[in-house]
Amino acid sequence: MTTKNLTAPELRGAVWRKSSYSGGSEGQCVEIADLTATPFAGQRGIRDSKNPGGPALLIAKGSFAIFMTAVKAGEFDS
Repeated sequence: MTTKNLTAPELRGAVWRKSSYSGGSEGQCVEIADLTATPFAGQRGIRDSKNPGGPALLIAKGSFAIFMTAVKAGEFDS
């Protein structure tokens, strides 16, 4: 899996949304982005909602889908 860290100015046009897997009101929020309107179409962005101007991790859509399937199946539960 290839990943790349970028910052907010490099991801202008990204559509961010809070992950449904983020904590409630504790401030521990992960945001996921559709990058279709950026030069990084075909990837998903992940960032810390407390630092929207900070770095974002980019992951190929296919790899992200595999990861989310594993999360939903409980493969990372302790």
